[in-house]
Amino acid sequence: MGTLPYPFSPFPATKTHQIFHPKTPPFPFPKTHQRSSRAKHHKLQTSKFGNFLHLRPELKPQSLNLDLPLWAPHDRSPLDVVIIGAGPAGLRLAEQVSGRGIRVCCVDPFPLSSWPNNYGVWVDEFESLKLETCLDKTWPMACVHINDNKTKYLDRPYGRVNRERLKMELLQRCVSNGVKFHKAMVWEIEHQEFDSFVVCDDGNRVKASLVVDASGFGSNFVKYDKPRNHGYQIAHGVLAEVEGHPFDLDKMVLMDWRDSHLGNEPYLRDGNSKLPTFLYAMPFDSNLVFLEETSLVGRPVLCYMEVKKRMVARLRHLGIRVKRVLEDEKCLIPMGGPLPKIPQSVMAMGGNSGVVHPSTGYMLARTMGLASVLAEAIVEGLGSTRMVRGRPLYHRVWNGLWPMERRCEREFYSFGMDILLKLDLNGTRRFFDAFFDLKPHYWHGFLSSRLTIGEIVLLSLSLFGHASAPSKVDIVTKCPVPLLKMMGNLALETI
Repeated sequence: MGTLPYPFSPFPATKTHQIFHPKTPPFPFPKTHQRSSRAKHHKLQTSKFGNFLHLRPELKPQSLNLDLPLWAPHDRSPLDVVIIGAGPAGLRLAEQVSGRGIRVCCVDPFPLSSWPNNYGVWVDEFESLKLETCLDKTWPMACVHINDNKTKYLDRPYGRVNRERLKMELLQRCVSNGVKFHKAMVWEIEHQEFDSFVVCDDGNRVKASLVVDASGFGSNFVKYDKPRNHGYQIAHGVLAEVEGHPFDLDKMVLMDWRDSHLGNEPYLRDGNSKLPTFLYAMPFDSNLVFLEETSLVGRPVLCYMEVKKRMVARLRHLGIRVKRVLEDEKCLIPMGGPLPKIPQSVMAMGGNSGVVHPSTGYMLARTMGLASVLAEAIVEGLGSTRMVRGRPLYHRVWNGLWPMERRCEREFYSFGMDILLKLDLNGTRRFFDAFFDLKPHYWHGFLSSRLTIGEIVLLSLSLFGHASAPSKVDIVTKCPVPLLKMMGNLALETI
C-alpha cells in the first residue's frame, strides 16, 4: 500500500496505495518472522496458472527530458536552503519554498530519474493540493472484502498517480522559481554557527543557512534520541498483463482480507491467520491490473518470501494467469516509532521526518500538504528582516512541522498501529468491519491524517460502539498496554 528504502533514493518506501483522466491505461500494454522448517522447504505448487514469480519486469525506468539549471561551485549567489533528495518530498518542498522567494538548491545524484514507486491517493486529497491533473486513472469507488460473505463499498474516488507527470510538474515549477540542481551524492554535512556545508562525492561543498534531508528512510543525517521501534509494512506488487481477472473496472480493491485461497495450503493459512496479509488491486482494463499483497504492519517485519508465496496462492485461486510482468516492486515502510530529535541542525521532510501514517503507511498526499506548512516556517525565519538563523531557525522549522498538537495527534495514530500489531486475521477483519461503518468524516479524516485530537477521541468512542462483541473483547483485552504507552508519550510531549 512501495519500494525498499535506499540512501538518497528519490522517495523510497512510499506506499503504493496511499498504508494509489484519461480513460485508457498509460502503459504499453530488519529481522523477520521465521517460518517452520516445513515452510522453509515448501515449494510453490504449480497449476495450470503457473507461478509468475520467475517473470522479469519488462518496462525499464526512463529518465525525464528537461534542462535543469545547475548549481556551479563558482556561483557567488548565496543559498538559503539545500534540499537533499529529488523525490516527491524534496521537489514539493523546493517548489513551495522557492515560490516564496527563498533561494534553493536541490542535491540528488539522478534528479531526472523516474520514481520507482506506484502511488495511489484519494482523489479529494490531490484535488485539495491542485494536483488532480497528475492522476492518470481514477475509480469512482473502492471496496474492502472483509471475508467471503461481507464486502464494504466506499463511496470515495481513488486515483493512481502518474509519477512521470507529477515529477515533471514539480520539476517545471522548481525551474520556473529559480531552483538550482546539483547532480551528486551527499557524503556528510558540516555545521557552523549560522551556516551548514553539504559535502558531496564530487568534492564540492554546498553552503546554505538550512539543510533539509528529504532522501528517505535510509539516510543517517537525521538523528533520533529514542529507540527506533518501528512497525513495518511490507508488500510485493506487480503491474501485470493478465489473461483476465474478476475485478470490477469501476472499483479499486483497497483491501481483500479473504483467505479461502489458502484452503489447500495449510501452512500458509496458519501463518496468515496469525500475521495476515491482504490484496490491493487497481484494475485498468480487462487485461491490465496492478496487484499487491501487503502485510499492513508487523514487528518484526513479515518475511518477504512469505508475502510472495501468499500472493501466488491468491492469484491462482482467483484464476488470474499473469502473462507479462511490466513492473514489480518491493515495498518496505517503517511505521510509527519515535519522531526525530526536535530540534536538530538538519531538518527532515518525507519518509525520515515521521509523517508516514503510523496505522496505514500512507504518506504521499500528507507529505505534499505538509510541504507548504514547512515552507511557511522556513520563510518566517529566512525571509524575515531579522534573518533568523542557527539554532533559533532549527527550532522554528522543526516546531513548524511538528507543533505540539500534531505530535499528540501522531501519538493517537501510533496507538492505532500498536492495536493492529496485536490482532490476528479475525481480529483485523472485525476491526475494519467496524472502522468502515463509521461516518465518512471519521474514516476519511483518519486515513488522511486530518482529524483533530478531539475528533480522534470521538472516532475511538464511535468505533467501540460499532464494534462487534468479539471486537470489543479484543479492544478491552489488548488495548491497556498500548494505551498506557500512548498516555506516557503524551505526558512526555506536553512536559
